[in-house]
Amino acid sequence: MDLKRLPGMSRRDFIKLSTTAGVSLTALGTAPLMGRPQGNDTKRPISVFSKHLQWLDYEDAAEIAAEIGFDGLDLTVRPGGHVLPENVEEDLPRAVEAIKKAGLDTYMFTSGISHPDDEHTEPVLRTASELGFTHYRTGYLGYKDNMSIMESLQSYKPQWRDLMAMNKEFGLHGGYQNHAGARVGGPVWDLHELLDGMDPEYIGVQYDVRHATVEGGNSWRLGMQLLHPFIKTTVIKDFVWDHDYEDEDWDAQSVPLGEGMVNWDRYWELISQLGISGPISVHYEYDMGGAEHGAREISISRGEFVEKMKRDLQMLKKWLDRYNLA
Repeated sequence: MDLKRLPGMSRRDFIKLSTTAGVSLTALGTAPLMGRPQGNDTKRPISVFSKHLQWLDYEDAAEIAAEIGFDGLDLTVRPGGHVLPENVEEDLPRAVEAIKKAGLDTYMFTSGISHPDDEHTEPVLRTASELGFTHYRTGYLGYKDNMSIMESLQSYKPQWRDLMAMNKEFGLHGGYQNHAGARVGGPVWDLHELLDGMDPEYIGVQYDVRHATVEGGNSWRLGMQLLHPFIKTTVIKDFVWDHDYEDEDWDAQSVPLGEGMVNWDRYWELISQLGISGPISVHYEYDMGGAEHGAREISISRGEFVEKMKRDLQMLKKWLDRYNLA
């Protein structure tokens, strides 16, 4: 069946019509997500979150990631990121060219996308798909003050279904990162409610065990089991609780991998038992001379920066080897 977009028909309505009619991805002119070839066929390619490399241009960022031993860059394609959404058609190909030149590959990127009708959503997803990306992180959603928790989640489902349909059109998976705090995704179970009934091949979760542990204590594993069909990418970082005696608050402070409170043995056991694979993004949220915040200039030497990144990557690779997940 060959459907054509009629004059005056919105892109959103065309996607809905195509999905309802059961139009295949081939008919829509895009490659299926799981069939797209990649230069690196590992089930868990490891990328570095390029927020921490924003003090470097595309070429230098790719070269330092390759030097450290990563498989790719989790490129920031969002306001204030390596690639600005309004410049995506010009700048993302340049970034990918630098990534490929350094011997790395394009597995994932981080966006601010949360609505299919945003002016930058279609250009970003189309360009990323054409360049070989397969996964991206979505933007965040906030709870609405004039609605209950469940009403808020239900109100977001139509736009999330439309985003899922757009992801399907472009052969991409959009993953919402669970992040500690009071917005959607903090308690983790709410993501299951948001995603219930949707196709996990195209919309789901970028699971962050650090944030899940902050919010879930000993119950984080239950949330992981609940969400696992939707988990297609993961984030790796660690933390400890730190007490500020001046204001008497306890805060979660990021630390190097293996030095914090995340139960990594249990985490990797669950990853294996639940059959979770897909691209991994390594985040460095502890003191990196400002790079942890996406600074354009950093206060530590290049050598110190590289050693810190290598240390966490080597720890991650040891875990993957130990649990036969490499």
